Amino acid sequence: MSEKNIFGCFVSNTADARWSESKRNNAFEVGRSFRNYLWASGGLVETIKKLEHNKYGKDIVIILFQFYINPIPELLMNLKEIEPYRTKERSIGIPIIVTDENFFSKSEEGRFSFLKKSILQKLDLLAEVVKKKKLDTKMDLLKEDLQKLLS
Repeated sequence: MSEKNIFGCFVSNTADARWSESKRNNAFEVGRSFRNYLWASGGLVETIKKLEHNKYGKDIVIILFQFYINPIPELLMNLKEIEPYRTKERSIGIPIIVTDENFFSKSEEGRFSFLKKSILQKLDLLAEVVKKKKLDTKMDLLKEDLQKLLS
C-alpha cells in the first residue's frame, strides 16, 4: 500500500499454545488461505487501494481493517466493534472477526459477500465516530466509492 491509500489491512491468526501441533498447523494454514483473499492478484487490497485519503478529508489518513481469524476466546472478549480514533496517527482500526461459520464454510461467492458486507457495515460504525468526533471526513462519499469498487 502506498502512503495515499485510505484503507489498509492486517490479519491476525492466533494459535493457542495449549492446542495440539496439528490444530496449530491447521490454524496457520487457514490464516494463509484467508490472506489470499486480501493480497493475491485481484484480492481485496488490490481493489481498495484505489481510494486515496486526500479525497475524503483531512482527519483520517488510514482506516485499518483488522481481520481476526478464529480468534481465541480471550482475544475475542477484548475486541471492540471499532477502535478509538487515534488523533496523532489520524487513523482508526476496525476489527472484523472471521470464523469457520461466517467465512470458511461458505462458497467463494459467500466469502466475498461476507467481506463486502462486513466492511460496509463497519463503515457505518465509522460514520458514527466521525460524526461524534466532528472529524473532517466525507463518509457518504467514501462509502459510495467503496461500494462501487466492491460491486
